[in-house]
Amino acid sequence: MARGSGEAVVVSGGAGELVLMWAGFPLLGAGLGAALTAASGWVADLPWFPFQGWFALLHRWPPERSYPVGAGVVALAGLVLALLGTRERLTVTVGRASVRLHRDGHGRDVARAGVTGVFHDGKALVLLDADGGELAREPSDLSGERLRAARGVHRAGLALGRAGPVRVGVPAVGRGPAGAAGRGGRAAAGPAAGGRRRPGRRGG
Repeated sequence: MARGSGEAVVVSGGAGELVLMWAGFPLLGAGLGAALTAASGWVADLPWFPFQGWFALLHRWPPERSYPVGAGVVALAGLVLALLGTRERLTVTVGRASVRLHRDGHGRDVARAGVTGVFHDGKALVLLDADGGELAREPSDLSGERLRAARGVHRAGLALGRAGPVRVGVPAVGRGPAGAAGRGGRAAAGPAAGGRRRPGRRGG
């Protein structure tokens, strides 16, 4: 999700991602807990399954007690997972002067003028300077479409590549993904490698 805040554009996973984590994970956990409670007698007899004492206890309890406890414990685990997921979400704020990367209460500002390339390297978002050096690298699941939408508001200086860095006003360099380096190398070597020179006629 990309939303404007004055002159800045904030790119994040959006409200749908939060709803999925904070509602979906606990509900999924409650359903899983209820299913495990129903099978607690069988699970308690499996020698390789962990927490056998816990499942044996659930099996001994009456259903009106065992089901709420079994479902509630796993739902609580879903809430913990949602909390961890929320803390690990990356938020990118694209302004006219800087790019801010924010995660888990900590933020990092990178001067907008120094950012000449942005690309995804696997699950990481990488910001490059004019020399091809990494200004920042953060694990991220943000889609390229959302980041391109943010760039559309502030068109100067930021370009996003998929397989490799996309430069703005600077030549390609041999850093980053191999594909990007290969493209840059071919572009640079094109005039020298493109065909043989025909020998000229010699006089006389």
